[in-house]
Amino acid sequence: MRILLRTLTTAVGVAAAAWLFTGIGFDGPSRGWEEVQEKIVPLLVVSLILSIVTSFVKPILTIVSIPLIVLTLGFFLLVINALMLKLAAALSDPFGTGFFVEGFWTAVGGAIVITVVTWIVDAAFGTDT
Repeated sequence: MRILLRTLTTAVGVAAAAWLFTGIGFDGPSRGWEEVQEKIVPLLVVSLILSIVTSFVKPILTIVSIPLIVLTLGFFLLVINALMLKLAAALSDPFGTGFFVEGFWTAVGGAIVITVVTWIVDAAFGTDT
């Protein structure tokens, strides 16, 4: 149940990032009901991949990067989050999701948006149980 709630929360964050940044999105129609119908399943697949990557890869990178995190007063965590988003985009390619993240700074912005939206959704609906 927890993975389902985490995936749905992440899906809201990814959708918000795709809406805000032109360098983050999905291939296909960009308006109307056709867009929703075509992109809902890829959005959920990308969210699941991002949740799995964040659960397994991010802790390892964080532990390895502790000196850089301390040296940069925590700002290196933004780089790690951006790398997780780029990794999720790369891992979702074989599934035909059409998800893309163009550029490092776009990935940083998208990671910030996904984090903030996830915090807001978690706070509003209490999915942290």
